[in-house]
Amino acid sequence: MTIWHAERGTGEPVVLLHSTATDSRMWDAQVEALSERFRVITVDFRGYGRSPYRSDGPYSDSDDVARLLAALEVSRAALVGSSGGGRVALELAAAGLAGRLVLLNPLSDLAPTPDLRAYWDEEGRLLEAGDVEGAAELNARTLLGPEASREAFGRVVEMQRHAFEVQLAADPEPSQVEKEFSPAEIDVPALVVAGARDLPYFQESARHLAGELPRARLVELEWAGHLPALERPEEINRLLLDYL
Repeated sequence: MTIWHAERGTGEPVVLLHSTATDSRMWDAQVEALSERFRVITVDFRGYGRSPYRSDGPYSDSDDVARLLAALEVSRAALVGSSGGGRVALELAAAGLAGRLVLLNPLSDLAPTPDLRAYWDEEGRLLEAGDVEGAAELNARTLLGPEASREAFGRVVEMQRHAFEVQLAADPEPSQVEKEFSPAEIDVPALVVAGARDLPYFQESARHLAGELPRARLVELEWAGHLPALERPEEINRLLLDYL
């Protein structure tokens, strides 16, 4: 299996793990800023961006990233995860690969709430009807906060549409698994970021994880939706540089 990745800069390694509504291009502004001081590694999960969507058996994104880091001779890194990428970061941290964590509106093990189910149901309805463009636009409208530019909206639509097209075309569809872990056992410094303009489910997930992780600090951004790295990239750059 080939996983697309890129490296830029030198220094301590920082791995940027994208949302499942985007791909590694969501981090373009962060790569530019962080690579002046760090060795920045980006990756496209299977079925996103420049990585194909296939498998010889069940797979996990965290295993893919762990194998990539081993190939790059990285034994531990700062892991920055957005949304679903936050889940991947936590799985990697549970395996001992994180020196520090930054989780932007991460997923958690909380049960889906009505707001999240309504969003998923509408996405499923649009995809079932063959309206891939409509489903991609739904994601951009739902996930981006009011600070996002028209350019950011267009970029999310393009990244999400591409992911839908690649994944819907897969035959057979790969079987993805998530690894179990206990946040209480992940004893590394962690910054958990919650967007006040995000769906209530993700706000609660961020607060929940910040309470479970032993060394976590919660930061709530009143202006942010679900993808603050695309909404106010320069502000997120400053936050990351300060914390890392």
